[in-house]
Amino acid sequence: MTNILHETLEKHWGYSSFRPLQEDIIHAVLNGQDTLGLMPTGGGKSITFQVPAMIMKGLCIVVTPLIALMKDQVDNLRARDIKATTVYSGMTADEINKHFDNCIYGDYKFLYISPERLHTDLFKRKLPLMNVCLLVVDESHCISQWGYDFRPSYLHIADIRKALPENTPVLALTATATPEVVDDIQEKLLFRKKNVLKKSFVRENLAYIVRNTENKMEELVHILERVDGTAIVYVRNRKHTQDIAKTLQQAGFSAHFFHAGLNRDEKTERQDAWKKGTCRIIVSTNAFGMGIDKPDVRLVIHMDMPNSLEEYFQEAGRAGRDEKKAYAIALCASTETSKLKKRMSDEYPDKKFILRVYEALGNYLQIAVGFGAFKTHDFSLPNFCRIFKFPAAQTHNALKILESAGYIEYVEEPDNSSRLLFLANRDELYKMDFDKLSDDIIQVILRSYTGLFADYVFIDESLIATRVHSTREAVYNSLIMLSKTHIINYIPRKKLPQIIFTRNREEKRHVTIPRNTFEDRRKRTENRVGKVIEYITESRFCRTRMLLRYFGEKSDKDCSICDVCLSKNQSGLKNWEFNKVKDALLLRLEKNTSESILTLARELPLEKEKNIQVIRFLLDHDERITLKDSIISLIR
Repeated sequence: MTNILHETLEKHWGYSSFRPLQEDIIHAVLNGQDTLGLMPTGGGKSITFQVPAMIMKGLCIVVTPLIALMKDQVDNLRARDIKATTVYSGMTADEINKHFDNCIYGDYKFLYISPERLHTDLFKRKLPLMNVCLLVVDESHCISQWGYDFRPSYLHIADIRKALPENTPVLALTATATPEVVDDIQEKLLFRKKNVLKKSFVRENLAYIVRNTENKMEELVHILERVDGTAIVYVRNRKHTQDIAKTLQQAGFSAHFFHAGLNRDEKTERQDAWKKGTCRIIVSTNAFGMGIDKPDVRLVIHMDMPNSLEEYFQEAGRAGRDEKKAYAIALCASTETSKLKKRMSDEYPDKKFILRVYEALGNYLQIAVGFGAFKTHDFSLPNFCRIFKFPAAQTHNALKILESAGYIEYVEEPDNSSRLLFLANRDELYKMDFDKLSDDIIQVILRSYTGLFADYVFIDESLIATRVHSTREAVYNSLIMLSKTHIINYIPRKKLPQIIFTRNREEKRHVTIPRNTFEDRRKRTENRVGKVIEYITESRFCRTRMLLRYFGEKSDKDCSICDVCLSKNQSGLKNWEFNKVKDALLLRLEKNTSESILTLARELPLEKEKNIQVIRFLLDHDERITLKDSIISLIR
């Protein structure tokens, strides 16, 4: 079996060996075991299900909330001549039906699907007809209400399990999970037997640093001048990405901004420039980085802290994947704690306000009470807030709470890609007369994309325009004309967010926000924010050990490279040096009760002078340790 795995890996992906933990997870899947794989950011999660699925007979269903990542993975698989397709909110009914039929009859290996599609009647009818060999749950922490990114739609995955043959294994994957979330994932996914495979969260090359400053921009420039290499700068606000990137450009840095509001062409261009090194710094919201495997990032700098250590750890972990020295730096002003608390209060607005938003939403979309289930509506949050005079941040979060309560689906970032399917076959195309531009466009599309006659394919109008020496607008108009004559089915990209009522509109007085959706989640958010505040304000304990403890991993030594470890304490030594000697001294005294001061000075972990410096400090400050006749003793 090992030979087959390595042959499959090399044949389709061109790698000669697996990364740590990948092969262990693959063997567990092939043995039919339900498995939770905890792999750090950049650990190569996709290989753990793509390789075994190629060996197994049948279809691998991959549940993931990340539409952009779905599309990228499907494109990558198709480029390797592997049949894969994707279904998510916002696609037409005919399009979805065709994708499902391809999975039933077309010998497809992978179906990527958003969790929102799992409870639709169409999927429930089609699922029993699919020969499913493996169910994969990516970002599996989303199924846990203990997690930082709980999504109610993930709870439908348990229903899928019940509809599959009993021996179909489930592979759950995530980069970050606390012990409570680890247990909850396995329970919610109906694991037949607990089985967690994980890699240590320790990153020995990554220095975690908290820098206190009232002028973050000045400090950012200072850091970028002192540390060479590629960098990501994270902020919470789209406008700030543009402002900071402009300031960095004016300071002479190669920098650009990135956020979910950019169109596909802009995203691709900036991402490629950064990956190739022609752009050194990307200033971004959390929209940047997911699924991007760039090993040589030397700096990840947070201008604003996220609401949880899970998010921070995942974003910071994009630095130093090549295992060379890298830095994760949080820039914190004196107002940081109050900003985090204010953000949390905005995240949970008053329940009466949430009900007002629900009622206003039905009026805005012109949905009558008792109607509207599963209809998709384009939605402009700024326009909605302007009409009803609602505050934007609280309204956004009210919509997310209504989504968690099961009343709506709020698709903030619909896929920006256009899609195309040929309705006419090749023979019919050759017999048709087209104007020159349309003929050129058809030829370029046929040369540039595969599978166009069997499935909807993502296309890039700007790329096509370049290749036919025309404009994007002209290509768009030509494709619309070809679609009207039923030669193709062309679905232009959508830019606006979307609202989908997941049940008929209720009267406001009948809308209920469950305790587990509001009060319980607010309490858990308070706890998570509290841990972030503790992380950025604590100046005594190693930051790596603080993060490891949060994720339930014990470590008995300081990292020696974070800002806390490198700062000096009252003994005059760096914290990590002092703690290393102190821990070794106490361990020896607990075993032997007393030891010669000369022996300890010689045999404790650092050089003699530093060992004596720690001993002297402890004799002055720790009442448990005494010295008599050159013998150090521990009073129990």
